Amino acid sequence: MTYKEDCPYCNFADDPEQHIILENDTCYFLQHDRHQGVLEGSGIIIPKTHRVNTFELTKEEWNDTYELMQQAQEYLKQEYSPDGFTLGWNVGEASNQSILHSHFHIIPRYNDEPYAGKGLRHWIKKPENKRPQHQS
Repeated sequence: MTYKEDCPYCNFADDPEQHIILENDTCYFLQHDRHQGVLEGSGIIIPKTHRVNTFELTKEEWNDTYELMQQAQEYLKQEYSPDGFTLGWNVGEASNQSILHSHFHIIPRYNDEPYAGKGLRHWIKKPENKRPQHQS
């Protein structure tokens, strides 16, 4: 198993606010205490082996991520009763990947939150996010 000494997700056990909620052979579903106050129940699935981004996951890690995603959905429904979910990976600095260890966000969404109804497509459609014209 590949491990990186300075990676917070390789060393999540060093953070007393980070908790394993679910686990299988290759992945963990984690929740962090500080995220509970914003959108309660938010968590991430990470591979146990250090993978910089999603494109490096093995087929087994993909399958285990799927398995944990299904289990996490059931857990979150029981514990938090969300009205929906936003799911996603960020890959690379341009997409806001700030920790270079692949992590899949599972974000419960609620009808009474300020950004209800604004998922991933909302940000794609923002005219102010259009790239400047490039000259050839």
